[in-house]
This record gives sequence, C-alpha cells and structure tokens, in this order.
Amino acid sequence: MAAVAADPAAAAIPASAEEKERQREAMPDLDEQWRQVENGRERPLRAGESWFLVEQHWYKQWKVYVKGGDQDAATFPGCINNAGLFEDQINWHLREGLLEGDDYVLLPATSWNYLVSWYGLEDGQPPIERKVIELSGIRKVELYPIELLLVQHSDMETALTIQFNPTDSLDLVLQTAREQFLVEPQEDTRLWIKNSEGSLDRLCNTQITLLDASLETGQLVIMETRNKDGTWPSAQLCGMNNMPEEDEDFQGQPGICGLTNLGNTCFMNSALQCLSNVPQLTEYFLNNRYLEELNFRNPLGMKGELAEAYADLVKQTWSGYHRSIVPNVFKNKVGHFASQFLGYQQHDSQELLSFLLDGLHEDLNRVKKKEYVELCNGAGRPDMEVAQEAWQNHKRRNDSVIVDTFHGLFKSTLVCPDCGNVSVTFDPFCYLSVPLPVCSRRVLEVFFVPMDPRRKPEQHRVVVPKKGNISDLCVALSTHTSVAPDKMIVADVFSHRFYKLYQLDDPLSGILDRDDIFVYEVTGRIEPVEGSRDDIVVPVYLRERTPSRDFNNSYYGLILFGHPLLVSVPRDRFSWEGLYNILMYRLSRYVTKPTSDEDDGDEKGDEEEEEEGEEEDDNEDSSSDEEKEEIPGPSTNNDVQETEQEQAGPSSGVTRRCPFLLDNSLHTSQWPPRRRRKQLFTLQTVNSNGTSDRTTSPEEVQTQPYIAMDWEPEMKRRYYDEVEAEGYVKHDCVGYMLKKSPVQLQECIKLFTTVETLEKENPWYCSSCKQHQLATKKLDLWMLPEVLIIHLKRFSFSKFSREKLDTLVQFPIRDLDFSEFVIKPKNESTPDMYKYDLIAVSNHYGGMRDGHYTTFACNKDSGQWHYFDDNSVSPVNENQIESKAAYVLFYQRQDVGRRQSKTASSDTPASPASGSATNPEIMDVN
Repeated sequence: MAAVAADPAAAAIPASAEEKERQREAMPDLDEQWRQVENGRERPLRAGESWFLVEQHWYKQWKVYVKGGDQDAATFPGCINNAGLFEDQINWHLREGLLEGDDYVLLPATSWNYLVSWYGLEDGQPPIERKVIELSGIRKVELYPIELLLVQHSDMETALTIQFNPTDSLDLVLQTAREQFLVEPQEDTRLWIKNSEGSLDRLCNTQITLLDASLETGQLVIMETRNKDGTWPSAQLCGMNNMPEEDEDFQGQPGICGLTNLGNTCFMNSALQCLSNVPQLTEYFLNNRYLEELNFRNPLGMKGELAEAYADLVKQTWSGYHRSIVPNVFKNKVGHFASQFLGYQQHDSQELLSFLLDGLHEDLNRVKKKEYVELCNGAGRPDMEVAQEAWQNHKRRNDSVIVDTFHGLFKSTLVCPDCGNVSVTFDPFCYLSVPLPVCSRRVLEVFFVPMDPRRKPEQHRVVVPKKGNISDLCVALSTHTSVAPDKMIVADVFSHRFYKLYQLDDPLSGILDRDDIFVYEVTGRIEPVEGSRDDIVVPVYLRERTPSRDFNNSYYGLILFGHPLLVSVPRDRFSWEGLYNILMYRLSRYVTKPTSDEDDGDEKGDEEEEEEGEEEDDNEDSSSDEEKEEIPGPSTNNDVQETEQEQAGPSSGVTRRCPFLLDNSLHTSQWPPRRRRKQLFTLQTVNSNGTSDRTTSPEEVQTQPYIAMDWEPEMKRRYYDEVEAEGYVKHDCVGYMLKKSPVQLQECIKLFTTVETLEKENPWYCSSCKQHQLATKKLDLWMLPEVLIIHLKRFSFSKFSREKLDTLVQFPIRDLDFSEFVIKPKNESTPDMYKYDLIAVSNHYGGMRDGHYTTFACNKDSGQWHYFDDNSVSPVNENQIESKAAYVLFYQRQDVGRRQSKTASSDTPASPASGSATNPEIMDVN
C-alpha cells in the first residue's frame, strides 16, 4: 500500500515507571508471549500480506526477558526501538545493506500487533511495514519500497515522494496522484514516465504492477489532465493539436463536429461519424467505462491502443469545443494495425467499419483468456436450445460493449442435394450485407460502321441481357439498323487498333462500360471456311509516316491514326490493286481522289471508277507481268503463301488462318517505279498491333493477317479530311435510359434470406455423404442486436466486370419492422423488440474508381439530423436523407432508444469530459 514517507504512524508509549508496572501486570505470562510471537514467525509467507521489521538488538533483549521467566527482571526490553535500522530520523529511510538475522527480524502482522500492544513503539518512529511479493514462484518480503517522484504536467517543479510496493498496480499510482493533486472525479488523467533518454513514455496499461512496468526508486512520474476541449496538453507540445486556432473560443452542440479530410479519407470520416452517433457506444466512452475493460494482452487485439485512440476521438468530437478536428493520429493508428489502410488511397467505408468494430471488440473484450469451444450443430434438437447454446458459447469467448450493442444471431440451414442431410447452425453476426435486386439487362453504347461509304458511323444505345453473348448484341442492334445480325462483326477498338475481335458466342460480361465497341457491317466472316464463296473480311489499319532522326535521316517511323476498318473483299477479285480500289471507295467520304491534272499516267476514268465502286478493270486479269508489278504492294521478293495461325489481338485469344492470303493472287513486288496513276497510300502486311519491320521475310508475312494503309504526311494533309473521318451521327436510341424502379429495403432483406446454391469454389462437406457438395443454403434472422447495421451491396465484382448499382433503395426513417423476418418465437408483450428507427447513414457518391463519402446522422442529445461532409456540418430535414447514395444504414431498436431518452432526461448535465485522438508515443515536457 502507498505510504507518504514523511507521515510516520503514531504509537502508544508508556510515560512512567508506574505506567510500565501496570503494563507488565496487563501482559500475558512470558510463556504465552513467546508462543504467540514465535509461532507466528513460523508460518509460511503469503503473497501480498504485510510483515514488520524489528531491530535485532531489541528483539534479542525481548527473547532474553521472556526466556528468563521473571517478569520483574531487569532485562525488561522497554518500548520497541528501531532507530538502528534508519538512515535518518527525518525521512525515515532504511539503511542500505540491512540483513535479516543480523540487523532485523521479520514478524507477521499478528505478532507485531501483540508486541506493540504490550511494549509500545518508541516515540515518533514509524512502523516498518513491508509486503510479501512473489517472483518466479519464490515469495519474499521486499525490504526496500519503490519511491516515486509524482508531479503534475502543469507543474513540473513540485514533486511528491511516495512509496509503493513493487507489486502495487499503476492504477494505485494514478489514484494516489489524483488524490494528492486534488483532481476532480470527472476529469480524465493519464501517466507518463521519464525514460533513460530523457523523453516521456505513456503508461498505457494501468493494470500491471510497478515491477512489470520496470519502475525504480527515484523515477519521475508525470500525471497529465485532459483539457476541457478534449485535447491533451502533451498533444499540443508535440505539435499534434487537432483544434484550429480559430476554434479556441468556440462552444457549440456536442457531437456537431466535422472531420478534416487528410487526403482521400472521406471513407474513414463517414464511418467514424456513423459510429460516433450510436448513443450507447458513445456514452460508454464518454463515461470512461472503457478504462475498466481495456484488454492489453489479447493477442487478437491492438493492445488497447485502437480503443484508446477511438475514445480520444469521441471525447474530442463530443466536447462541444470544436467545429472540426484533424483525425491524423487515429488514421495513423488504424494504418499501424491494418496495413491496407496505410497511405492515402480511397477505400470502402464499410470495410473500415468492419475492421473498427472487430478491433474495438478485441481491445475491449472482457474475456481475458479465451477457452476452447466446439461448434454446436442442431442434430435434430429444438432451435431454441441450439440457439441459446450457440449464443452462450459465443459469449464465453466474446464479451464486450460491441457484442452487447451490435451482435445478433443467424440461423444457417444447409441441405445436401444428394442425401438430403440437413445441417442447422447458429452463427453470430455484426452487420447485415444485403444484396440489391439486380436488373437482368444492361445498356451498351456502340458505334455501328455501315458498308455504305456515304453514311457516317452511328452511335447506338442498345439493351442487352447481362448474361448474354455477342450474338445478342448483334440481334439488338439489328432492330435499329435493319442489318442482319450475321452481317455484323463486333470489335473492341483501343488506341487506333483492334484490341479484340469478338466471336458470336463470347459473353457480354467481357465488355466493360468504358470500352469503345465498334460493330462493322460486312458481307463475310473473318473466320475462313474452306470451299466457301463468301467475301473475305480484311482488318485494315491507317498509319502515317513520320521522319525520325538517325545517323543518315533515312528512317521513317509509323504512327497509327483514325479508326481501323473491317473491309469485305470478294475472293475472286482479291489483289493489291483490287484492295486499293476498294479502300479508296470505302474512304471516299473523307478521302479526296487526285484530279486529272495530278495524274501521271493512263487510268480509268474517275466517273467510271466511282460508279463501279469496288469492281476492278475487266482487263486486269489479262494484264502483263510488267503491269502486275506496278500494283502497290509490300516489299518482298517471293510469292506469298498461305499463312499460319496468329492471334487477332493482344488479348483476344482468337486464333485463325490468314483470311485474305488464301491463294497466290497477291503477288508481292517492289513499289513500282512507274505508276499508272498517283497512289495516295501504300499497303503493307502487319501484325495484329499494326507494326512491322522495314524488311519482311516470307515467313513473317505468313503470320501477319492484318493490312496497313501507309500515308505520306503530305498526301494525308492534301487528301485526308480528319474532321470528316471522325464524324458520326447519333441514333434516336442514344437518348434511351434504362429505367430503374426504386427498391424497398424490405425487398433486400427478403432477398438476403432466400435459398441459394453454394458456388463451385465454396462447396460444403456433407457429414453424411462424406464428400463436398453444392448444397442449398438459407440464412434466417434469429436474434437482432440493439443497433442493426445494414450494408447495401452496391458494388458488384465478377471475373470480367466491376460496377456500382445506383438503384434507389427506399428505407423508412422510423418503424422499420423486422417481425416478419425474425423466426425466433416472439414475445407478444414486447413488440418494440422488432421495430427500429434510423440513426445514421453512410453515403457513397460516384463510381468504382472515384467517389466521395458523406454521412447523415441524428444527434443523440438534440434529435436533429445533420449532414457531415468531412469538416463541413449542416442541419438537414428528414426528407433529404433518402437517396441513391445510401450505402450503410444504422438502425436502433426502439425500446433501447426510449430507455436512453429516460436516462438522459433524469441525469443532470455534466461538464464535458472529452478526448482527442492524440496518442503520441513520446511527450516532450521541456
């Protein structure tokens, strides 16, 4: 027990010979004295009990006296005198190096009390009381107590020297300091010690002993008292004051306090504001009940640090002295224990909320040592019995304010599809993640490219089944364009090239909303069919030559531009010149043909060529070899053979034979030195990315089924109209929006309790079949908590897509009735057990990659709703709360709300006792 060194205990001392004589007469006989004192010394030591030191010289005199058997003998020892054990008679410090048996003897409290009552204690001397401690299984009396220097943080000059036993707890040190410095009961305090480096360390766990905390005599212990605005003085000294300067004199409604966005931390602010407005949890921290339940040794917890950081944040928020605070220390604490929240990336408010609830629970778990508990199965027993057993087992390992407030109980029923075996278990939950009814259709925006060169590409918006195929997209587009679905090829175009050419049976889920999808009208297919007379479909890229520097300025780079094309070419007229003419025809809307003045040789009339379109000169087949060599083509020296297989795009996975080099009709040669007419571009075989080497071997040609149109910069400038080439028209369907009907929250809960079949990745092991089965699973609500958190699963993730559902979910502000969903037998006398009122909403605005979180919350004291947008707070009406942004809903059971209202009205207002989220590891006191 703590003792002030300068406060010796008083003792009854005989004042005269007559008085001594009377004392002798009142003493028991000497044999009885010996028995009572010496027998007490022989009993074993017990940890924590008190023993007393008696000076060896006096004790020997006493032994001589009692052994002599003569009460009148001159050997009477007189008053107990321990003067030889003290270093001085001012502070009464024991001399160093005292040895038991040589300098003193130890007496238990009973023996000591007998001696003092018989002989008294020398005037002014304090009794020398010491405690029994146990170290490594060995019990001993700790002779020298630990003397600590206690000071206040606000007055480091005035120190009190207080003695403590090594087995005393730090909580006793704290309570002693509060008593000595006259701290009011409602004020928060904490302790620091000065370490060997001169800085100060927090004494977080006050339940441990001085010995465990390694405190030594002469150590400085500082008591810090929280400021009225909820901050700690140490936070200000460490440069972590969370209160802006302009708020120093501010005084407002407690709880109406913003949180500064530290950089993409709106998700954290939203979750904290929701949790802060749960009345029973906030009162738990404001009233310091958490201090008694901090669990510093839970291996699943955060050593109490997360709970302390959250408590400081709540106290500071509810102090009423801040417009907004900066939660930087709390964020750092979260990132320290959950690395996924390190840095300043955007995260999910529900994910943080889940971590925070679990972390607070483990930090405040009243169960200090978790026992092993076996899972209980129904095994045909009544549900009530199994549920009660499951809940008791849960509470044997998990007992905290979080469990009291947020935990409920599921009934989970699994049925084996083969043997019909039924497994019933009851599992605890902390929140409900309910699905939203998903529309089976989706809207895709595509560009339709007709074959008619006079028509511009058309932008369409088509409705397709979410789980459909590419063929469904073609059928839907056919109703808008009157083009048969089998005359369409769908492609994903990215960076002027074909990223992917889709097959008809490819799933639509592979198309993301951000993809640029082009649908081309064709008269054939890309896949060659042997013996087929269908036209050949040729993928064509547009490239521009750009001079690039090298040692002789002879190298030309090639840059892709414009939209690629899929061009249909008749098989019997496929040649380099035929392809050139067809491309001139397909590009005629935005490519100007040279005038007759620009021609440098005989050619067919322009009018005839325009009328014939993609038809070639009838005499082409009978032209001489020399004329054939004048046809524009790639630079190689051998005839082109049939190509091998190659991929159609970087991620397509579509492998096929070359669709246009099926015979020897494309003879390759050098670009002709003499042309029949001016050529606007040259043609080159390329790979699927639109790149190729300057010298192309026959082997490489055979693996390149794509064609590139290479333009000289001057020719492109004169004859290629970029504005017209990029032009398109919007079809009437572009204005169509898929209407989404609002959904009732009760529909989501009903969907949550619907029977479903387990996925292949997550089968269930049937104890009857002895193998894993895709069982049917049904979740039912058995017991609901005081505060029910409902997470609306707006974010959908699949192998090919990620999307956010912006469906409007209509949820009641008051009287949300769960009686139809709870299957536990109901007590008709307590209907409020199933009715809930809304107290907070976490909102998410935006899409998957970006977004912003805010909060609607009802103040527990005023009942007024407020909108929290980071550090901005404003009052709102209830009709503003429901929106498509609602993401996480907090409901409080009505009977709990009424109970809290009665408690609040009966309690007298107390001065704010609040805290900050500042938990620095080191405090500077200089």
